[in-house]
Amino acid sequence: MRGRFLIAILLIVFSIGMALSVIVIQNKTISEVDLVAINDVAKTTEENWGQVTEEIYHNIDIKQPFTIVDNVGNVVYETSGDHFIDLYDSIKNRDSIVDLKQNNEIIGKIVIHNNARSLVAEMKSELATYTILTFGTLMVISILYIVYLNKTLLKPFQQLQYFAANVARGNLDIPLNRTKDNYFGAFTDSFDILREELYAARQREYESNRSKKELVATLSHDIKTPVASIKAISELMLMQSKDNKTRKQIDTIYSKAEQIDLLVTDMFHATLEELQQLKLTVTEEPSKVLIDMIENVNYDQQIIYEPIPPCMILIDPLRLQQVLDNVISNSYKYAGTEIMVKSQVYQGYLELHIKDFGPGVSEEEVPLLFNKYYRGRNVKGKNGSGLGLYISKYFMENMLGQISGYSHDDGFTVILKMKLA
Repeated sequence: MRGRFLIAILLIVFSIGMALSVIVIQNKTISEVDLVAINDVAKTTEENWGQVTEEIYHNIDIKQPFTIVDNVGNVVYETSGDHFIDLYDSIKNRDSIVDLKQNNEIIGKIVIHNNARSLVAEMKSELATYTILTFGTLMVISILYIVYLNKTLLKPFQQLQYFAANVARGNLDIPLNRTKDNYFGAFTDSFDILREELYAARQREYESNRSKKELVATLSHDIKTPVASIKAISELMLMQSKDNKTRKQIDTIYSKAEQIDLLVTDMFHATLEELQQLKLTVTEEPSKVLIDMIENVNYDQQIIYEPIPPCMILIDPLRLQQVLDNVISNSYKYAGTEIMVKSQVYQGYLELHIKDFGPGVSEEEVPLLFNKYYRGRNVKGKNGSGLGLYISKYFMENMLGQISGYSHDDGFTVILKMKLA
């Protein structure tokens, strides 16, 4: 419809230009010579030769300009607006020339000027003006239409091209904006709906994978508790048993429990690494819940802890239990000594100081302990992935708390800071 409208406008403008040109051509006519008037002028001039003035022609109705010259070519009389040059120029201009006689002798000439040259020049000027106006108008309309096409067709297509490139790169959160005069209309909307569906599908897939991995991580953590109990009971039975056969069977149970514990730990850590961002639900909890958490990892009754100051703290109980598991299992693994837990309220935090009495860690290694995959120099013969303290740091910081450690002469201490509610 818009294309037809443009064609109609172009045809109208072109038709107006052609009509004006035809009108100009038809209105420009060459004046015909009035022979009767010319004869009257000649007769009057011959009778008044030597006294030729404008008054002698008052009674003669002649519309064409004329010039009267003598035999030498001098102008004797010239109508207003006429510009006689010479007879040669008059002949070139196709002017009419009539001889003036007295006593059968030629005394001068009347030059009746032909308006063809001025008429052609005037017609050319007007045709050029109308041609320029016509084609100028057509050019302006064409430019405006090109701008319109660029806005309604080319720019939306470029946006569509840019949008497709983003979709191909996986950038599904960038919408395809459509203006009211977008020529593609519903076609553009369909692409944006496709983007939204792809984005929703990817989010569903992400959430599904995340839920599966969180389930694996949760189950792995839950499995570790009964396995730790099996190990603890097996150690007690080994200490109490005196029969070699029974000790061998119990030792097999312990080694298999240890193997299961290592496999579950590896699976737990690998799953946490893939999750990248773990969900935490921080709530206000009484500090007494820490006692149960400590007891959950007090397998060999090697943890000695003082009373914990009563207060409300901001924690995720599940994640804090994982932090204590990681820290205390490291003490069991690398120190193999008793563990002392002290607590205090200091500067808006409840602090747990978890101290072992092992060989400790060198000062240059302490800042590296909480980096991903880092394992100290004293790990020879010990299984692990170097993720425990890294994950613990992530949990503590996302619970608005802190974790740090330092080495001393008689062991190593980890400090957990939990923000007071």
